[in-house]
Amino acid sequence: MQRILIVEDDPAILLGLEDMLAGEGYRVDSARDGRRALELYRSRRPDLVLLDIMIPEFSGYEVCRRIRKTDVHTPILMLTAKGQEPDKVAGLELGADDYVVKPFGVSELLARVRALLRRRSAGSGGKPTQSEPLRFGDVEIDPQRLEGKKGGKSFPLSARQFELLSLFFERPGKVLSRAEILDEIWGICYEGTTRTLDQHVANLRKKIEDDPARPKYIVTVHRVGYRFDSPNRADTQ
Repeated sequence: MQRILIVEDDPAILLGLEDMLAGEGYRVDSARDGRRALELYRSRRPDLVLLDIMIPEFSGYEVCRRIRKTDVHTPILMLTAKGQEPDKVAGLELGADDYVVKPFGVSELLARVRALLRRRSAGSGGKPTQSEPLRFGDVEIDPQRLEGKKGGKSFPLSARQFELLSLFFERPGKVLSRAEILDEIWGICYEGTTRTLDQHVANLRKKIEDDPARPKYIVTVHRVGYRFDSPNRADTQ
């Protein structure tokens, strides 16, 4: 039976999440502040963390950051307030895998949870095993350290960002639909929306593009998805 750690300080929302997930057959642990969340994470080793951002003691951001210092495998699904785009950007940048916006529907939340747990069960994601750096243009990515360099300046990558960039790198010149990318990176038959993918792409562009508003590497293909254009690799399309 898979275990989920819920971190939420609103008693009504917490109770609803506990009942819903327990009713779906998951073991559930819960915390109402960041300090307790980290204690439970270390002692129970959950299969997924459902993490609200605005919690006492340590924020959801800090909880996510501390988990990701030693663990890039366990999925983290963040709960964000409606319309607060910076929350989503910051959470994904710290290594969260996905997010849902409050107020959320039961079916949407369960779909995200199932997709992330399928991905974990399949053994996908986490720290890369390949050792060769990715190089294109003036960008170099170290897969072991999850770090990149552009123009001599270093930047960090989350495991999910690396997975996404690796997929693009392996298929230069090919148009990849959003559904194809989501299924490949987030799990077979991903049941969420494309918002998470688009936000990850936006974050990656800020790191690897000269001008993120006019990308030359990760190019948007209108109404379809994305194409990776690299001057260092042959176009296989």
